[in-house]
Amino acid sequence: MEKTLKLIQSLSSTAEKVEAMDFTVAVAKDDLRKVAEKLKAEGWDYLINLTAVDNQENIEVVYHLSKSSDMEKLLVLKTKTEDMQNPIVETVCDLWESAGLYEREAYDFFGIRFLNNPDMRRLFLRPDWVGYPFRKDYDNTPNEKFSTSVHDVASMENVPSITLNHHGEIEEKNVNLFDNDEYIVNFGPQHPSTHGVLHLRISLDGENVKKIDPHFGYIHRGIEKMMESMTYPQMLFLTERLDYLCGSINRHALCMCVEKAMNIEVPKRAVYIRTIFDELNRIASHLLGWACMCNDMGSITSFIYGFRDREKIMDIFQETCGGRLMVNYYVIGGVAQDLHPNTVNRIKEFIPYLREMIKEYHTLFTGNPIARDRMTNCGFLSKEKAVALGMSGPNGRASGWHCDVRKVAPYAAYGEVNFDEVLHKGGDTIDRYMIRLEEIEQSLRIIEQLIDKLPDGDFKAKVPAIVKVPAGEYYQRVENARGDFGVYIKSTGEKSPYRIKFRSPSMVAVSGLDPICKGTKVADLIMIGGSLDYVIPCIDR
Repeated sequence: MEKTLKLIQSLSSTAEKVEAMDFTVAVAKDDLRKVAEKLKAEGWDYLINLTAVDNQENIEVVYHLSKSSDMEKLLVLKTKTEDMQNPIVETVCDLWESAGLYEREAYDFFGIRFLNNPDMRRLFLRPDWVGYPFRKDYDNTPNEKFSTSVHDVASMENVPSITLNHHGEIEEKNVNLFDNDEYIVNFGPQHPSTHGVLHLRISLDGENVKKIDPHFGYIHRGIEKMMESMTYPQMLFLTERLDYLCGSINRHALCMCVEKAMNIEVPKRAVYIRTIFDELNRIASHLLGWACMCNDMGSITSFIYGFRDREKIMDIFQETCGGRLMVNYYVIGGVAQDLHPNTVNRIKEFIPYLREMIKEYHTLFTGNPIARDRMTNCGFLSKEKAVALGMSGPNGRASGWHCDVRKVAPYAAYGEVNFDEVLHKGGDTIDRYMIRLEEIEQSLRIIEQLIDKLPDGDFKAKVPAIVKVPAGEYYQRVENARGDFGVYIKSTGEKSPYRIKFRSPSMVAVSGLDPICKGTKVADLIMIGGSLDYVIPCIDR
């Protein structure tokens, strides 16, 4: 990493290493572009996250980078603009494709315009929304922020951007996303197969997909903004309402981020319990994902089977935690209470049961020749494209990308157990279908090893009555059921975060719909969307 620092310093006279828990380098915004180009050429090809922060005197943009070939390495690149009235930073979306949506998000909430980004529309809020809600000087009184008139569909296709003309002056222009003679179909947001309130505007040539333009924000709840006025223990319950299908894993990430910042040592028993519950949560999510994908393809029986077996995990959660979907079990320092006396036996009974049921799933649906023909050679995603989009998790591993955070940067008890990172190289729909069923088996292996050596002792460390994270910036990654889920915290030493940002693996999954579905039938869009297994509330944060 010191070699990388020297490389950056050779390109930017203002480059400096910032003292932080991760390797952080700050560069001047005029040098950002050439530094980014060099980093990409040196193998930093995975843009994990892009975060904007209003420091009141300047607006900062924070890039979390890694190498797809060595994801254990994490580089934080920072730049800032002091122009608070018209903040402009050069785009990196042509270097890292995933930056396209991240930069639109930063524009939506902070007003930062990214030079040469071809699409500077708002991402979550209406085009006529007044102001930028994450700015510290934003007027959040409940006055009318937008027109009450019907939302103009044409504004969805009017794409603004800013570029430099040949005189070096900033030039604003607008282009239409679709041609006037294109046939556009609105898919969602009220549609059962969008797996949430997602709106897709689809250009069709007959039955073939030409272009997909996703629209978010229909269920936006401002969770990240709300957390700026909440204490850290209060924030925990909101993490489970992001990707609600693997809420415990998301909550685990926030707990670990705070614990890392405060140097809290979690008792061994709590570490094991968290890991077991994470894997139960992953199984429950994969069961529902499999069930819904099969239902999208017409198999109602598979849908019922998946929910039937997921219900057994919900019962285990309820017995120990009192909750089923929103478990509310992890706390800063450990877990809220010890395991119910029946939990260990119930888990041990569940493991062989589910192994038999997986065989039944394959008999019922996987072996169906109609299903296999529909899924094979359809919805191809290359490894290179998966990395460019930041599409980690099962979707990335189905394309051959070694990206399981549990393996590349082990946390909790994952370094103490033997399990395989399931990889496929086909990159099509059947690979994404198969990988989740195979990952269920690996989760059962992990649980089986931990449940037999569950240590005695405390289930929670002693933590201060008022949790105050030391001033600084912190980042924690976990592997949730949809991929690389991250938590960024900027703290000023108070009991509430100055800025918090979640990295959503579902948002990049939806951004993959357009490249994956081009040229496929519109009927296959339903199946491909199911294979990507995105959860919309995790996007609409």
